[in-house]
Amino acid sequence: MAEYYKAIATDELQSGQMKRVNVAGREIVIAREEDNFYAADNKCPHMGGNLSKGSLDGHVITCPVHKSKFDLKTGSVIQWTDFGGLTLAIGKAFKKPRALQIYPVKIDKKDVMVQI
Repeated sequence: MAEYYKAIATDELQSGQMKRVNVAGREIVIAREEDNFYAADNKCPHMGGNLSKGSLDGHVITCPVHKSKFDLKTGSVIQWTDFGGLTLAIGKAFKKPRALQIYPVKIDKKDVMVQI
């Protein structure tokens, strides 16, 4: 059964920031947008990039490797890579777009709790 684990304290991140943490043996990225916190696998499903080293625009996270973009609310792919045209078509033939694994988050007093 899935349990909630403490990831960070709420005051460890300001809005627009993210941080890599280990939660229950998993490498997770925690991101904050205003008063909302999001949790997802830290490895990009495209090429394994470290998402915590990427950028955050609202609730959209961008991988620093090939600029893959994901919605942290749903995990859905917004952009698979920054390549276009034929290069993108060939790339998708070898590595089909996959959603980002996201995790439910709740706030317990001053702690960000992640369900694993």
